[in-house]
Amino acid sequence: MEQQTVEHRLNVGKITEGFVLDHIQAGKSMDIYNDLHLDKLDCCVAIIKNARSNKMGKKDIMKIECPIDIIDLDILGFIDHNITVNIIQDSRVVSKKKLSLPTEITNVIKCKNPRCITSIEQELDHVFILADPEHEIYRCKYCEEKYG
Repeated sequence: MEQQTVEHRLNVGKITEGFVLDHIQAGKSMDIYNDLHLDKLDCCVAIIKNARSNKMGKKDIMKIECPIDIIDLDILGFIDHNITVNIIQDSRVVSKKKLSLPTEITNVIKCKNPRCITSIEQELDHVFILADPEHEIYRCKYCEEKYG
């Protein structure tokens, strides 16, 4: 009996304006979805999990159709600075942005120190400063509590 092979293809349409996030660590796309608050935006999002990758073995990919000024790329740099950001305008990639660790992040992570001013002053922003880029260590701006 002749064996047939079936090739499965996933077809996700073009976007006119927005981002394609590539080289996301496998399984991290939902964290990014939540951290970017995409559930609160009225935009089209396609998430491809565990796609085959020659470079990474497996990876996630996200397509986000939205105005390009709506997403804070510093949050992406904090989550994973190895993500490649393709910026799409008029259905074409107009630039590729390589992320880096942001020097400061606001309201992405919360200080866990119960004595920190952010625990007392609820409306105060949670600000973390990149203290050690080599080891990717962030510290609270107010009490210097280490994140992680």
